Amino acid sequence: MKTIAIIPARGGSKRLPQKNIKSLGEIPLIVHSILYAQANKDIIDEIYVSTDDFQIKEVALQYGVKVIDRPVTLSGDLEPTVSALRHVLENIEEVENVILLQPTNPLRPGNLLKEAFQKFTKNNCDSLFTVSRNHQKFGKIADNKFIPFNYEIGQRSQDLEPLYFENGLLYITKAKLILEDIIITENAFPFKVNHIFANVDIDTQDDFEYAEYLYKKLITHNS
Repeated sequence: MKTIAIIPARGGSKRLPQKNIKSLGEIPLIVHSILYAQANKDIIDEIYVSTDDFQIKEVALQYGVKVIDRPVTLSGDLEPTVSALRHVLENIEEVENVILLQPTNPLRPGNLLKEAFQKFTKNNCDSLFTVSRNHQKFGKIADNKFIPFNYEIGQRSQDLEPLYFENGLLYITKAKLILEDIIITENAFPFKVNHIFANVDIDTQDDFEYAEYLYKKLITHNS
C-alpha cells in the first residue's frame, strides 16, 4: 500500500495573484513543497500536484511530479482542501496514506516529516497534524469592554496555560478518511513543532516578504 504526497495548488488567489508560482528564492513557491517531498522519497512513493492552472501544471511537470487536473467546480474560493485531495484519490490507484503539503507553507524543518511519520505509524494514528504553541494573550471585545480569554489582566505571558494553533506545515491522514471528506479526525495526533517556520503561511504580500526574509536568513546563508 502506497503513501503519497498531495500538493493542492489552484491558480485563483485574489490577495496575492499567482502566488503558487511566485519566486521564493530562485524557484517558484510550489517547488519548495515539491522538493521537500522528493527529499523524503523513503517515505513518499508518489507526488501529486492538484491544480486548475496551466502555468502551475507546467512548473510541476518540469520537476517530475504527477499532475491531476482539478475541475473548475472544485477550484472555487470556498471549496475545502479535502475536496481536492478526494478528487486525486478518485483518479489514481489504491493508496493507504496521504501526506498533505500546502504550498503556502513552503519552509519546513528538514526532519519534520520523518519524525511525524514515525509517530504516525508507531501510534497507529488515523490522522496527524502539526501544531505550535501560542504565547499571545487573547480576549474578546463586548460592549466596548475587553474580556480576557486565556489569561487574567496582569498575568505574565510565560505563566499562561499552553494553547496551540494549527500551523499547516503538514498533515498525514489515512486515504479512506479523505474519501469520506475528513482530514483531521477527533482523535488526530497533534504533532508539536517548535520552529520559526511554523509562523509562515502565505496569503498576502506581507506574508511572502516574511517568508523571503526567513529563507534568505536561515536557508540561503546556511547552505
